[in-house]
This record gives sequence, structure tokens and C-alpha cells, in this order.
Amino acid sequence: MLRKNQRFLTQLYIIADFVMIQIIFLFAYWMKFLSGLMEHESPLPLSEYSKWSLIYGGIAVVIGMMSSFYSPKRKKRFADDFWRVIQVHLISLFVLLSLLFYFKAVHISREYLAVYMIGNVLAILFYRFAVKKGLRHFREKGFNKQFVLILGAGTLGKRFYKNLKQHPEMGYEVFGFLDDQQEIDEQFALKYKPILGTIDDLEQIIEQRLIDEVIIALPLEAHHRFPHIINVCEKAGVRTLIIPDFFDYLPARPTFDNFAGMPLINVRDIPLDLMSNRILKRAFDIAFALFAILLTSPVLLFAAIGIKLTSPGPIIFKQERVGLNRRNFMMFKFRSMRVQSQGTSDTKWTTENDPRKTKFGSFLRKTSLDELPQFFNVLLGHMSIVGPRPERPFFVDQFKEEIPKYMVKHHVRPGITGWAQSNGLRGDTSIEERIRYDIFYIENWSILFDVKIIWKTVINGFINKNAY
Repeated sequence: MLRKNQRFLTQLYIIADFVMIQIIFLFAYWMKFLSGLMEHESPLPLSEYSKWSLIYGGIAVVIGMMSSFYSPKRKKRFADDFWRVIQVHLISLFVLLSLLFYFKAVHISREYLAVYMIGNVLAILFYRFAVKKGLRHFREKGFNKQFVLILGAGTLGKRFYKNLKQHPEMGYEVFGFLDDQQEIDEQFALKYKPILGTIDDLEQIIEQRLIDEVIIALPLEAHHRFPHIINVCEKAGVRTLIIPDFFDYLPARPTFDNFAGMPLINVRDIPLDLMSNRILKRAFDIAFALFAILLTSPVLLFAAIGIKLTSPGPIIFKQERVGLNRRNFMMFKFRSMRVQSQGTSDTKWTTENDPRKTKFGSFLRKTSLDELPQFFNVLLGHMSIVGPRPERPFFVDQFKEEIPKYMVKHHVRPGITGWAQSNGLRGDTSIEERIRYDIFYIENWSILFDVKIIWKTVINGFINKNAY
């Protein structure tokens, strides 16, 4: 029954999104061509615009389905929907513009498209927020409840109960506990919910009571009982969820993967593990790097001449760094020091009054202009525009023993800037704090997050007081 209801709600969301897109089409057409609020030439027929709106509606729905946008929403936050709506419509707009170009539909008004796209995002966000708030209100009042039975009254079961009580808007109510080890206890019932019996009583209870979901919160030594519990729940049509007993060892958002036909727990959810996300990020990196190289070409020329005139040696300094999947690569920088042996530069930190620096090199470091050649690393595939900053192999070997989870940063390409750097963690700052920011970025990546980091980097300026 639950799955049928969820399929029905999914279909309603798909229909509602498609209808909303067509309503916004009518509004955008009226706004641009009929209201008199905007200047316009003779418009194309309404039928031409409506055709493309129907096509766009289909594209948005298909992309939403491919990106799990229409998955059940009860356990999700509105913030998840917020970013997913923007992502779906940005990708859909890209597809639409590609089709318009291919079919030479060049006379579609750009102002109309702007109103149409902004209207779509705002309207869908508004109606989904209203639906979410309405459902939350009704659930808090006791309507549309889902009843949960927890197997295991130990640490896991009690923690799950406490967490669930903090989210009444989700509409879940714990019916009680089943546990083999603990006897029926009135004090436990007053603090939590009653212990209704042992695990062996499961079949009888779900036949007699309306239970929607069974949460297995049993210790690992009870693992052999899982098949029987799951069979009993499946027979009764009750959804079963398992909280792993090694919960404390997992990061915030583990996920399930499928490998060689076997389900596996992936202890860290990394959005860039998805091929579609990697392609999107790589395309963005290449486009941005080419644009940045063209834009900064006068600065590149100025820096190259300045280095050549102020100290003998090469313009570009190449240094080995550890990148994606712990593979080493040569990172490019404008040379800011006098020529020295490779071993010395690879194993020593730069200090504030480092005698190895040239005067012009100090200027390049303070203004971060020495990093500009790394856009060529991006084009070569060594780096990304945004990602954790790469480190030298000597220090990686040192940090991985001293700092927990340090090596997690190598699950993605290193970046010219990152979430840590955009928050001021540059140069001589805490490595532990940087890793915390890097892991947050890795687990929460989106193309809009990249844009936000780039914007913060630009707004905060390139002057770095911690750069020596």
C-alpha cells in the first residue's frame, strides 16, 4: 500500500510540474507580448512558443526522473528540493537551447526565455514549499501518520527514537519496541515507548496492528535473525529498514552501492562518483579555464616579463603534487623564488621572510598571481577549478599519519581554489580545519556549489595575508 501511494504521489508531482511549466509559459508570453510592460517586435505565433514549452516540460520531467527528483519526499528536507529544482531547470535550459540552435529556432525572444525560466524555478519552488508546509502541518496535527515498530531497545533503538521525536513534521509515530534482552519495563515505557515483547512476537504484532515500517536496530550478534525478520515483514507487506550496528563508524551520509551484483554499503556518498556529474564538472572546468586564460592573458604576460627581468631562471616552476586517486602530477606556478634544488623545494615550507623569495615573487604570492598557470593544469586534466588544494608527496606522507581522514581529499580532482580557501583557510592555517571543509565539499558537491566557491573567492579578493 505504501509503495502504491508513493507511486501515486510521484505521478502527481510529475503532472503538477508539467502543468506549472505550461502555466508559466502563458504568463511569460503575456508578460512579454501582451501586457505592454516590455518592448517587443511582432511575436512568433502563440503555437510556436507553446510547442517549445511542451517540449521543455517533457525535458524537465525526464531529467527530473533521471536525477531521482521525484523520489519519495517524506524523509527529505525542502533544502534538498531547492537545489535540485535549480539543477534540473539549468540542465533542461541547456538542452532546450541546444535544440533551439539545432533546429534554427533563433527568433524565440531572449527576454521571454528569461521570464519563462525564472518563473518556472520560482513557481515550482513556491508550490513545493507550500505542499511541504501543508503536509508538515497536517502531520504535526496527527493526520497521515506512519506507524513504526523498532526491533531492539538498546543504544541504536533508543537513539533512533530520540532522533525521530525531534522531527514531528515527518509524521512518524513509534508504536513500540521488541527486544529479547530487556524485560517489559514501565520506566522505559514512560521515557520511550513500551517494550511489547520479544522478536518472536513480530509476526503476531504486525498482523494485529497497523504497522507501516519496521526498523531493525539489533546488534551484530543478532545478524542471523535478519532473514527471518525480513521475510515476516515482506509477507505482511511492511517496509523494513536496517540501522547498521557499526553506525558510529560511518560518516554522515553513507549510501548503498551495487558491485558485481552484490549490495554494498558505500561509507561515503560522493556525488562526483556519478559519471553524469563528472562530465558536467569537467565541461565546466574546460570552459572556465579557457575563459580565464583569455581574460588574464595580459596579466600572464606581465608576470612572465616581470619574472624574467627580476631573476635568472625559468618562468614556470613545476612541482610534484598528489592528485586524484593519489596519482602524482606536476603542478605549474609562476616561479617566485630563486632557482634551487628540487629536493629542497619539495620538503620545506615557505616562511614569511624566506630568503629564497624574490621581491617580484613575493608580490606574485601575496596577490595569488603565481597560481594562474594552474588553469593549464585544468585543461590537461590534472586539476579542477574548484577542489581541495593539492599537497607535495613529502607532506602527504606526513599528514596522512597525523590527521584523520586526510587522504579522503584525493577522491576528487584537486582545485585551484576550494571551499576551505574561499573561507579564508589559505597559507599558514590549520590543516585539520581545511580537511573538514574539504570533506564537506566532497560530500556536498554540486555545480552551483562550485559557482558559489568561485564567487566567494573573487569577492574575498586574491590578497592572502597568510601566503608566504
